[in-house]
Amino acid sequence: MNKTVALELKNVSKSFGNKHANKNVDLTLYEGEILAILGENGSGKTSLVNMIAGIYYPDEGEIFVGGEPAVITSPKDAFKYKIGMIHQHFKLVDVFSASENIVLGVNEEGKFKLSEIDGKVAEIADKYGFLLNPKKKIHEMSVSEKQTVEIIKVLYRGADILILDEPTAVLTPQEIEKLFAVLRRMREDGKSIIIITHKMNEVMSLTDRVAVMRKGEHIATVETAKTNENELTELMMGEKVSLNINRTEPKNTSDRLVVKNITSVNKEGITVLDDISFTARSGEILGIAGIAGSGQRELLEAIAGLYHIDSGTIVYNNPETGIEENLRDKNPLQISELGVRLSFVPEDRLGMGLVANMDIVDNMMLRSYKNGKSFFLDRRSPHDLAMEIIQELNVITPDEHTPVRRLSGGNIQKVLVGREIAAAPTVFMAAYPVRGLDVNASYGIYNLLNKQKEDGVAVIFVGEDLDVLLELCDRILVIASGHISGIVDARSATKEEVGLLMTKTKEEGEANNE
Repeated sequence: MNKTVALELKNVSKSFGNKHANKNVDLTLYEGEILAILGENGSGKTSLVNMIAGIYYPDEGEIFVGGEPAVITSPKDAFKYKIGMIHQHFKLVDVFSASENIVLGVNEEGKFKLSEIDGKVAEIADKYGFLLNPKKKIHEMSVSEKQTVEIIKVLYRGADILILDEPTAVLTPQEIEKLFAVLRRMREDGKSIIIITHKMNEVMSLTDRVAVMRKGEHIATVETAKTNENELTELMMGEKVSLNINRTEPKNTSDRLVVKNITSVNKEGITVLDDISFTARSGEILGIAGIAGSGQRELLEAIAGLYHIDSGTIVYNNPETGIEENLRDKNPLQISELGVRLSFVPEDRLGMGLVANMDIVDNMMLRSYKNGKSFFLDRRSPHDLAMEIIQELNVITPDEHTPVRRLSGGNIQKVLVGREIAAAPTVFMAAYPVRGLDVNASYGIYNLLNKQKEDGVAVIFVGEDLDVLLELCDRILVIASGHISGIVDARSATKEEVGLLMTKTKEEGEANNE
């Protein structure tokens, strides 16, 4: 049976200055299919879909929609060709309802009748299996509900071609399955879907074909049913790559960080951390799972001395002196002066971790404190350390004096992780350290975390991919709405079990513990 071409790119190129983001890309998307675009960081995935969505305009080449040449100079133009993009970061007005957000910016004849719009929104939701109350305000919604609004927004505008950028990054396993069921129904209805994701298991379970990008070029498009994760990774990297997390058994563990009953209430009177207690042990990786915004960031920042808590204790057992140090109400410098070797890779890379306008070498110096005393135990110069991180972690950069703001998100993350590990910590905390990284770079980070564990470091790892958490960690602490809903053994727990704990209320957790 002949397939109908929905979208076609011919010899499409895009450059930024002297750098080729895309070079002579040919790509085809058929009606009624789900196509994944895979590639390592900086491979040109985002710039490519941004040209389809009208955010960028190609320097060379042509785009065809339904077999006809298309000129797409803006997202408004893209909608004329029935193309809609759902971005990873939602663009919604919190005080508006779902329906009000969906029709925002839509030109319709006559006056808007919200009741009629609610009806249309409900009709779209029912058709594809979305669960959505059209009258519900955005600020009352879960992350998955907000994503539903974004998808229905483009469907309401008549989109037949949908582009989804990392759509599962902040969803629970149960929410991911619901989303995939909806996408499959959309495919059955003839919609054409492009999905950008770094999660290989999702590519294999959801898509029909996979387009692989490498260094701005389209390397190949393969049928999902006829390939596997290793082959796709080899196409991405241009060489054979091992995708194994070699989890070792914890050895010589001891309680390194003991958190007891910490609670924090923000300025709006909302309890952000609710009676949190746990222990992080040396020689172990403690994973933290939870829906985005459940208190993970505040918890790690509280331990690092960057976030105020109202009650509770954070005790560090110093392996060199045997002294127990209470870190509560101490800032990072005071914590360091106590001899506490604590490294922290924050979620906000450029806001908290690195200075965007400084080059890589100068960002290494941020780990040096007063009187010119280096925090690095082996006294390497910042320049030598920068060069070592660039080489060991394969940071793609013109040179070590390039401002970090000019690096891709994944390469910025490599610089930050490398710097913090080089500080030889006894406690290493990382919030989403592989977010935005390609598969090969992600496994490089996992191996670094494993090496820290084997060196006796207490590793605390906040992740969003439950498959990785279960494969990498020794124990997983699950946080839901600021409270701990459970701590499980990562070797025996299931993804479904952790997913259910991620949505459990405090009352349900207490009832289960009685």
